[in-house]
Amino acid sequence: MILCVTGPMAAGKNVAASILEKKGFAAIDADVLGHRAVKECTEQILCEFSDEAQKRGVSLLSSDGTLNRRVLGSIVFESRELLARQERIVYPVIRRLLAEFIRENAGKDIAVNATVLYKLPDMQNIIERILYIDAPLPLRFIRAMKRDKTGIIQICRRFSSQKNLFAKYKNTNTDIRRVWNTGTRQSLERKIEKFLSECRQGI
Repeated sequence: MILCVTGPMAAGKNVAASILEKKGFAAIDADVLGHRAVKECTEQILCEFSDEAQKRGVSLLSSDGTLNRRVLGSIVFESRELLARQERIVYPVIRRLLAEFIRENAGKDIAVNATVLYKLPDMQNIIERILYIDAPLPLRFIRAMKRDKTGIIQICRRFSSQKNLFAKYKNTNTDIRRVWNTGTRQSLERKIEKFLSECRQGI
């Protein structure tokens, strides 16, 4: 079984993926692949966004000479056009890395933890089911503030970039189950166990 674990920011995708991993799934975090892709594409990203950084009086490079992902994020999440420009650079690399992971784990249950897998149709085609983790907006906002320690404006921009995410996944025509993560890890684990049981029964 190949699952896509998805949902909006701070809903609990990482917790859900760790629960699946505990149950024997080979789990991969698309954010980790994204970081690898950004590192691999550093020169291209610097070329693409250096003018944008200069306009804002910031540097895309950290003091150690590496790409500052936090600064890059503050730029690309300002608008859909800027985000799309970054995606055109890094998505082909993410697609390759994800395909490699799936090949390496052939025959195993696989969980792909990814917010925007719907933007990779060729990858979405191999996903059998979607586990959509959700939580109320105020709760997600509190979690994001505690976890990421970033400004309110940046969090709001990221939330805005994921608008209508559930509808976008429904449009993939892949079987999708929405699971609400409003309580404890144990509560979420019970819901995921029920989801897996229904999947294996073909429900």
